[in-house]
Amino acid sequence: MKAEYRANRTRAKIHGTSDRPRLTVHISNMHITAQVIDDDKKTTLAYATTVGSKISGTKTEKAAAIGKEIAEKAKKAKVKTVVFDRGSKLYSGRMSALADAARKEGLEF
Repeated sequence: MKAEYRANRTRAKIHGTSDRPRLTVHISNMHITAQVIDDDKKTTLAYATTVGSKISGTKTEKAAAIGKEIAEKAKKAKVKTVVFDRGSKLYSGRMSALADAARKEGLEF
């Protein structure tokens, strides 16, 4: 319940537009999912996940791989800048590894 409140508090301040869509990240105990979402049109522009993929390594390494993959897919969708939505998670560990990998691939936020 507390996680929902934290996520809602974060998302109340963040809104993705067509110029600057929202990069939302969900990290569960086993998998990592990232999406680039245009909230005005209510469409997903890019999507990357570890579910069903052959990415191996620690969870932090998987997060970095997903960060790289989502940045590449966002470039193909002609997205250069995004608003980072971390949901209810703190910006540390796997979340920062994903963000750093996306920045290294050229995604700006």
